[in-house]
Amino acid sequence: MAKRSGVVRIEANKCKGCGLCVVACPTKSLRLGSSLNRHGYHPAEFLPGTGCTGCGVCYYACPEPAAIAVFYVEDDVA
Repeated sequence: MAKRSGVVRIEANKCKGCGLCVVACPTKSLRLGSSLNRHGYHPAEFLPGTGCTGCGVCYYACPEPAAIAVFYVEDDVA
């Protein structure tokens, strides 16, 4: 049986570093990065292996269109 987990992809140059997705994430799978994007903001970063469920709360919290995409990944569990 496969176990489903989530992956968040963030378009760094569309992110304005507001942190709303970071605060909204129930699994604490996001953080604001230390590097700057081309607009001078610290974009959010996804932290793999932190238990992301793919719930999409970060997507709905983000005010920037197309800055965040959430995907499901099937992990094979033997």
